[in-house]
Amino acid sequence: MPEAPLTKAESGEVPNLDAFFRPTHDEYVRTRYIGALLNHAMVDLRYAVWDEYKAAAEPAFKKKHGRPAKTGKEIFHAIKTNTFFRTYSSFRYNAQEMGPQSLQAPVERVIPQLNAAAARVPAKDHVGGTLRLNPNIELPQYLTGMDAHLTPGGYWSEHAGEGDVSQALMLQGRRIAGPPVNPSRDFGGVGASVGKWISHKIPDFKPRRVLDIATQEGKQLFAYGRLFPGVELHGLDIAAPSLRYGHAAAAYKGVPIHFSQQNAEMIDYPDGHFDLIVSSFFLHEISLPATNRVIAECYRLLAPGGIMAHMELPPTKLVEPLLDFSLNWDGRYNNEPNYALYRAQDPTELSVAAGFARNATFEITVPDAGSFKPENYEKFLKGEMASPPHGRGGWFIFGGRKAFTKA
Repeated sequence: MPEAPLTKAESGEVPNLDAFFRPTHDEYVRTRYIGALLNHAMVDLRYAVWDEYKAAAEPAFKKKHGRPAKTGKEIFHAIKTNTFFRTYSSFRYNAQEMGPQSLQAPVERVIPQLNAAAARVPAKDHVGGTLRLNPNIELPQYLTGMDAHLTPGGYWSEHAGEGDVSQALMLQGRRIAGPPVNPSRDFGGVGASVGKWISHKIPDFKPRRVLDIATQEGKQLFAYGRLFPGVELHGLDIAAPSLRYGHAAAAYKGVPIHFSQQNAEMIDYPDGHFDLIVSSFFLHEISLPATNRVIAECYRLLAPGGIMAHMELPPTKLVEPLLDFSLNWDGRYNNEPNYALYRAQDPTELSVAAGFARNATFEITVPDAGSFKPENYEKFLKGEMASPPHGRGGWFIFGGRKAFTKA
């Protein structure tokens, strides 16, 4: 019996760009160690800061004001000079900054070979995916004005001229060097969770096209493709390196995705072109006027009956003051200046202002599809079991469904 022919990925005709990240033993260990430090700072030490506030700063605040602090902002001002908090902030800041530094050397070693491999993937790949770039695109100041997340070059920088994908490999390095994961969940944990909730909540929802805004490498789209067979997948981002990388990754996995370099504030697709529009961890990175324009574009682009679902940070209105204080640490110290301002908004009001009917909007925390037991999902849908909190087994999403055309 003759052997099956090799696929394009197996033959090497379509490259696996992840494979170019080959750290030495010491580089690998350093990356893993820094990742553990950051996780310790973000998760474990958060509660130690809370304990310090309750033991030291809160009594002083009550003595001065005759009441406990009511907001995260008040808590910050009460504890900002506290030695433990300042030490914690320094520890976390340095762990955040060391992350990309630990990835830089293994990426810089392979830039010529990496970019040459990415260039082998044509703009229209062998499974029908496409890559559409705009060399004249104007990058907004809220993107270029700082290195987001303390990552040199942010998401968008091109270090080696036209065709460069090295910044995307650096951003992917932590995932590649991280703990082993189930290959079926390698892409799109958020997408899998949001898509699962939509498919269970509205079983007859069969989108023709889905658009993932600020898609980066398109990792969420893989999940939507699995959950909605036959759907046409589109990923939009302003960063060319990530789009090139994602285009190659999709071709390698044999998944047709249409990538487009655009500013989400002014998208060139026609009215009503999509049935599902999603994003994840995006809106808090941009200015509030930009957020309003993006959501208005989502409404314009949705077909009647289409759904908008943004996975985002839970807003201030839904969290108690200590958690609000902790969440907004990034806005003060992690080069995310729009973080707290975005979280202060009411997501439903943002959706209504864009055109969605108030009774067709939603705000909900959905369970993570990869960790929430399937036997409990029906209980969650019936309201018999709560979702785990955002970031700890759940994801906060908001959005709305566009009204159907009147008969």
